[in-house]
Amino acid sequence: MTLISNGIDKVRAFELPAGIWASGTSVGAPRIALITWRSSWADKHYQVYVNGRYAGGTIDSLQRQMLVHVPASFEAPVRVEVFGVEACEADNDFGCEMELSPGLTGRVRITLLRGQDLPIDSTVSIYFDKGTGQIDYENPITESPIRFWPHWQDKAGFGMSEFGESDFGYDSAAAVGFGGGSFGRGQFGLDADTAEWVSGPLKYGVYKFAVKVTDERGNQSVSETRQVTVTPLARPAEKLSISSFDKQTNQLVLSLS
Repeated sequence: MTLISNGIDKVRAFELPAGIWASGTSVGAPRIALITWRSSWADKHYQVYVNGRYAGGTIDSLQRQMLVHVPASFEAPVRVEVFGVEACEADNDFGCEMELSPGLTGRVRITLLRGQDLPIDSTVSIYFDKGTGQIDYENPITESPIRFWPHWQDKAGFGMSEFGESDFGYDSAAAVGFGGGSFGRGQFGLDADTAEWVSGPLKYGVYKFAVKVTDERGNQSVSETRQVTVTPLARPAEKLSISSFDKQTNQLVLSLS
């Protein structure tokens, strides 16, 4: 990933109303925001990401503002980021490479390697400790077991793919090719898929999770995560009013009604 964050500051977002009534009240939908910024770079293009998703890029190195759509989020603030990129990469979407930490999302993401050594009938259940320090293996957090191989055509192995047209004893025509999956995590030359599970919003606390893999015969293997600190997102400010303003110190105090 070649996103450049240093040298870019004074990022501002201004929501543009869709219209204004005679009373002075505004119509806020569809929600469009004007994003402006300053940059010390003279030869970079810029990209704007909204909640980690690519929202658009500049057409030259002089542009310092952009109109983007923002979601109507009443439970969490909208996160807007501006990055610099090389001109040759101005149209590349790097959103899939951006990772949100639990401290920024209030959720936990677990990545599972779908290796070819897992049986086709394998299922996965996820458990957690509910912040107590002791994982509850009686009540999985997943509503139902997750199938690792929901489609047998995706599984490589003897007799499961183009029989007789691949390595002896191992038909791999259906396997993810070199560089096509999670690079460096699968067998050499094949790579492997990864699956992601994302929890729902969690309260503030320190959590541990466990992943249990079960095959058709009931054989199980369990892996536990390290402790993860989760901080929920702050709710957006609503009904702000001016409490006081000190002209001498130029200090404005706002209050929530």
